[in-house]
Amino acid sequence: MNITIDNIDVNYRDEGEGRVILLLHGWGANITLFDGIFNLLKDEYRVIALDMPGFGKTKEPDTIWGVSEYTLFVIKFIETLSLKEVILFGHSFGGRVSILMASTDHANDTLYKRNFKISNLILADSAGIKPKRGFMYYFKVYSYKAGKAVLNFPLVKWLFPDALNEFKKGRGSADYAAASDKMKAVLTKVVNLDLTDRLPLIKQDTLLIWGSNDTATPLSDGKKMEELIPNSGLAVINGVGHYSFLEGKAVFDKIMLSYLNSLKKEN
Repeated sequence: MNITIDNIDVNYRDEGEGRVILLLHGWGANITLFDGIFNLLKDEYRVIALDMPGFGKTKEPDTIWGVSEYTLFVIKFIETLSLKEVILFGHSFGGRVSILMASTDHANDTLYKRNFKISNLILADSAGIKPKRGFMYYFKVYSYKAGKAVLNFPLVKWLFPDALNEFKKGRGSADYAAASDKMKAVLTKVVNLDLTDRLPLIKQDTLLIWGSNDTATPLSDGKKMEELIPNSGLAVINGVGHYSFLEGKAVFDKIMLSYLNSLKKEN
């Protein structure tokens, strides 16, 4: 399915009927990774997922977006579909967007004003807490910037035209290396936003699901979120990494169904 928002043609998937569960994917991913969740839930819920701008079949934004711009875009997506209430599921980067959106008080934060309710929040291996970085990280960052500056000198570029591209190879994360120049700038902007101070503002009942071996967003982040989000609980899937909903699918499915069934009893 496709829908146009702010001149961006958005690819999305919308299946099933019932309470709405909106799935927000992580960095470098797209809605195809949610096939298993669709198959698990679409018989009892209306499950929706979109390729966020710059991912999957949705084109890149025209400018360098941050988490704020992505959050506003998802709000517009929800309102364009005339959804009045959603259960919000965010994985990794999608968790960042979910945290910012859910932590926003409709009445007071006019920037993120919305006309729908987020009833519950599910965060899987979510980003949002800025990692602690030691000396070696900053040494690598500033060495890279210095090397790039030298190789950008006109004389150096003329003498060694391929040197800059060779220098860039193998540096940075796999996500950074795979991104276009524009999305590299977007990644740098979103990764450096720390949402720790937003966590206590989340009032929704929140389920946290984490892989014990996650190295991208370590389990310590999940424990910190459980500590700071008032109405939250953490479920850990042992022996899996950052994609707990794929790597530990059987356990993940049981956790999801158990949680959603508990919401039925509350209603």
